[in-house]
Amino acid sequence: MSALTAPGFPERQIRARARRGTAEVFPAPGSYGAELFGPDAGNAAGTDALDRARITPPVFMPERLEKLIDLAREPESGDVDLTTRTGGFAASLPLYLSAFGSTRAGSGDLAVHASRQAGRLGIPMVIGENMVPVHGYRRGGDATRSALLDRIDAYLGAAPEGVGGVVVQQSTEDADSEVWNLLYSDPATRPLLESGRLAFELKTGQGAKPGLGGMTVVGGAEAEQLADRFTVTEVFGEGDDRRLRCATPGTFTDEILRQQLRFMRNNFPKARTWVKFHPGRDIGDAARTAWAAGADAVTVDGAEGGTGWAPRVFLDQAGLPLGECLRRIGRPDGCLLASGGMWEGGRALRALALGARAVGLGRAALIAVDEDPRHGLERLVESIALELRLLTSALGKYTVSALGPEDLWWPESPFDGRSSLAAGQSAIGAAP
Repeated sequence: MSALTAPGFPERQIRARARRGTAEVFPAPGSYGAELFGPDAGNAAGTDALDRARITPPVFMPERLEKLIDLAREPESGDVDLTTRTGGFAASLPLYLSAFGSTRAGSGDLAVHASRQAGRLGIPMVIGENMVPVHGYRRGGDATRSALLDRIDAYLGAAPEGVGGVVVQQSTEDADSEVWNLLYSDPATRPLLESGRLAFELKTGQGAKPGLGGMTVVGGAEAEQLADRFTVTEVFGEGDDRRLRCATPGTFTDEILRQQLRFMRNNFPKARTWVKFHPGRDIGDAARTAWAAGADAVTVDGAEGGTGWAPRVFLDQAGLPLGECLRRIGRPDGCLLASGGMWEGGRALRALALGARAVGLGRAALIAVDEDPRHGLERLVESIALELRLLTSALGKYTVSALGPEDLWWPESPFDGRSSLAAGQSAIGAAP
């Protein structure tokens, strides 16, 4: 230990900043494209109450009796119905593929493989921001297809009729490129429009970096090409030609949000309307404003959500955990979708019990597809679905819509210090 510092003082990090300056604000740029980014739950400030809740089956199960009478036999976990309505789409499971944007994973082969598997699974797929500003747009009839349409094609070619859907985000830079107008008028998306399986998602933020726009690392040549559409900054030191490409987050008030949703509904009447929020302290007010303005779905990323490049201080210290977001929203006024740290059935069920209609798979999906490009995501989803069926059946319930806060218990209430089921229920806005 240096004589200059006290025990526990972050001397190593300070010395690294003294050597490398602004480069130390971000993860190592050399790892970009070779690993996934996003919050590390073990290092993030605070813990998510969602993971502390235990799933608590009752002794008396009247709904199981109703199911027994209906089936004329004892119900089993295979009798649990996991189908749901997700943002206006029929979905085979209460899951969706979270947004992958313009980064290498989002615009490359991994995303195409993930799209194809999501289609086969019959779950909605969200395509992230900045695909068109970065990679361009070529219409469905062009010889060389755009990365955005490659993903849509892969999904459509695999999806059964009548289930799932494609959701396309739009950021400020996307709006300048008229992404929604391009898609809405492209013959390649006509099958989605005609079957009611296209949605547009207004993105206001994401879990990994609340309050910031999208960020990615680009080489010097690409930085020059993108400089007229994005802010491109040198942060990695002299001799390193890589640059930080930043998108703007957009500016929102409750009135601006209402106007944006009104614009979306009036100009794209055949497309569903989604909104994505970062884990802000006013998330409850934002969600209620969106539903009141007619949003088909509200997506909230917890601070655990996001696979993108972000400053370490945001990954570790900014944004509310998903459990707290769900608490502040309380009883949803519409379709609520939740993402952040989802990879197994227990956490997914707890989010569903607290009001989410479906949960998103982001980093977990990319890891699964990286492990097996042909079937990795399908196997991951099959394992989550099995856990959901087993847990839901153990609770004496047979649809995910029947789940509720009474199915959860915190050893000590994460909300007000009281140790009781009723405390947890009342804190999230539901009657015992």
